[in-house]
Amino acid sequence: MAESATIVADQISYEDLYARWEQQNWQATAIDFTVDRQHWHNEFSDLERRAALWNYALFFHGEDAVADNLSPYIDAAPREEQKYFLATQQVDEARHSVFFGRFMREVVDYSGDFAGLLERTRPELTWGFRKTFELLDEIADRLRRDRSRPQLAAAICLYHLVIEGTLAQTGQHFIEDYLTERDLLPGFREGMHNVARDEQRHIAFGVRMLYDLQREDPDCRHAVAELLREVLPYSVALFIPPRFDRRYTEVFGRTVEEIFAIGAASLEQKLRAAGMPVEELPGPPVMPLGLSAEERARRAVKLIEAGVLGAPNGSPRRDRETMELLFDFVARTIDPRAANGGLAVQWEFDDAEPWFIRVQGGEVRAEQGRLESPDVTLAMSYDDWVALVAGREDPRKLLVRRRLRPRGKLRSLWRVARTLGR
Repeated sequence: MAESATIVADQISYEDLYARWEQQNWQATAIDFTVDRQHWHNEFSDLERRAALWNYALFFHGEDAVADNLSPYIDAAPREEQKYFLATQQVDEARHSVFFGRFMREVVDYSGDFAGLLERTRPELTWGFRKTFELLDEIADRLRRDRSRPQLAAAICLYHLVIEGTLAQTGQHFIEDYLTERDLLPGFREGMHNVARDEQRHIAFGVRMLYDLQREDPDCRHAVAELLREVLPYSVALFIPPRFDRRYTEVFGRTVEEIFAIGAASLEQKLRAAGMPVEELPGPPVMPLGLSAEERARRAVKLIEAGVLGAPNGSPRRDRETMELLFDFVARTIDPRAANGGLAVQWEFDDAEPWFIRVQGGEVRAEQGRLESPDVTLAMSYDDWVALVAGREDPRKLLVRRRLRPRGKLRSLWRVARTLGR
């Protein structure tokens, strides 16, 4: 375990985090939105209002969802100090929802109670947002049935490190930066500063909690790795603007790629602080290794634009560049140790050129073409393979429906499943 992770985790105590909550309390109902209303209607352009509303609606729904899902975390926490802090966090999330709801009423001019406001802004939610928070609901239900440390570790990773520490914190910094630079929405800016300070406490708690859980039960590392493989195909597409209109972020000074890179680096940093560096998690890599956060972001956006990652968007592109990016992505998320010294897998597509991946001597290579004697051949459509990689299809269902037709020796097929982690 990295020494720096130990130092970071040891500097965080549950008692101190609770004390900070008492010291840093604030009132969502006391913020003055008078100037914000003037700025919203007179200083923002139509495009800026559309872009900001989309962004703020994601936060409004996110805060409401996390407030609803905290009770099983409190029940599953093994220590009283952890339960006490999680109870304060549930108060924070409710306060954040009230803050965003007030903004929608008093600045945007939407009417209705909170349920009505949430329904009015629901069309702003992206496919990635919906899938990520559906998984949060599912993980909370799993935790109600299974309060084990591994299940709690997976739940903490999703809530505190992915949703709060990666998605929300990145979005908060983006919003605060452009509002501060242009000196706009002083009330909203004050509230976002308070929300961000609350989230910093929550994230610090999650880092310490994961650090403690994985020390108490090594199976927590496996649970966290599985959770990340499950959520990352969804969360990577959470902040894709409507109709992929890049102006929604660029009007406020950031490209989609820049925002993605900040989030990717943030997740790696927090996992390392929790004593679980991403490259040391068990099983196949949870994300493409050997690339900088900036390069991963660039490639992810290209694959989303091509219809490979993210929401289903007709037939994905199958040009040479897209398929190279796709198979390089797959190759970088393969566990060569599970190949037992060597493995050759051939993809025979009904509707695209064939590709293969060879694992040999600890190295993984992906190329277009056919192998003479592959260990395993996977016959399927390119569209189905893309859906499987993107987490939109279950390989077991494809097998049952004969849309995935593997050929090879039984032992080789089992090794492929372990190696690909799919």
